[in-house]
Amino acid sequence: MKATIRKIIVQVDEVRMEMGQPVTPPTRRALAMAVIANPYAGRYAENLDELIAIGEELGGLLGERCVQALDIAPGQTHSYGKAAIVGEAGELEHAAAILHPKLGAPLRKAVGKGAALVPSSKKQGGVGTAIDVPLGHKDAAFVRSHFDAMEARVADAPRANEIVVAVVVTDSGRPLPRVGGLQIHEIKGEDGLR
Repeated sequence: MKATIRKIIVQVDEVRMEMGQPVTPPTRRALAMAVIANPYAGRYAENLDELIAIGEELGGLLGERCVQALDIAPGQTHSYGKAAIVGEAGELEHAAAILHPKLGAPLRKAVGKGAALVPSSKKQGGVGTAIDVPLGHKDAAFVRSHFDAMEARVADAPRANEIVVAVVVTDSGRPLPRVGGLQIHEIKGEDGLR
């Protein structure tokens, strides 16, 4: 099933200065969101296959939009994350159906690999509800410099029968990281952890 998309929003957050210190090169995070119709709004359904298929479609679409917004090659991406907000005529499981079974594979393709689990969050809410999209390094979950989040919010969504689906991709970790842990140059990228 194809998603019925009301709108797509793409934005880039670029940090150039932190605590009076220059951030060189700047850290950048791209957020892509799709506001979609919820095919199960207002009714219980045991089978959520339509949302699972929509998740697969949006994983690639939103991941590609993020990479394009950063103007980098897929292999230059560092972190990723995903989230969804379900409108009041839906249920939390609708977000899970979009995010978990099939969204990850096309997102990984869009960012050129991705051995680590894609961090996620989900919630139910009304128009203007915000959600933090958790981030982690795409190939090694133990890279502390990439533990982060980016807020996602659409002023006019989700309406009762909608879902906001968000993907964030970065070209770096946090600005000025200094809490130790596995470093970028130490990543093996085999088990998703190191």
